[in-house]
Amino acid sequence: MRKLIFGMNLSLDGYIAAPGDDLGWGVPSDELFQWWSDRVGATGLALYGRKLWETMSSHWPTADQQPGATPAEIEYARRWRDMPKVVFSSTTSTVDWNTRLVTGDAVTEITRLKAEDGGPMDIGGATLAGAAMRAGLIDEYALVTMPVLVGGGTPFFTALDSWVNLHLVATRTFPGGVVLTRYETRR
Repeated sequence: MRKLIFGMNLSLDGYIAAPGDDLGWGVPSDELFQWWSDRVGATGLALYGRKLWETMSSHWPTADQQPGATPAEIEYARRWRDMPKVVFSSTTSTVDWNTRLVTGDAVTEITRLKAEDGGPMDIGGATLAGAAMRAGLIDEYALVTMPVLVGGGTPFFTALDSWVNLHLVATRTFPGGVVLTRYETRR
């Protein structure tokens, strides 16, 4: 059975994007960027909602070919293209870069994918992750908290029907006051 992990950068007040989908406050240090790259390299399957897919696929497929691309960006772009991905969307019609599209019920498909053998799955995108949270499918939360208050936007956590008890499994600090906390769901 695969493990499902929801991890993203978030502001101290709990948002993954500021109003207007602004992500400018979440620029990672080199050390944090490497941590994210290593996660991509260790991911067996990435699950994306439409908006996050559009953000990622607009940059990473060719980021290694851009003038001034750093070795870390080149490595991340390669890892991202190679990583198997599933995009959940009823409005997207085509995907590329080792990706397949699912237009049906996300919770049903995620449940099926979790039951398969394979490496860990990462899930990203507020709406998609919110559906997986409400269905009790997320096994681990990786919160990369940036020391900034954005005052609103897209929240990391969704409204839930019941409590989810968690167990702290790791913490790590990064330059600039960024803190990683990883929690496993208690079942």
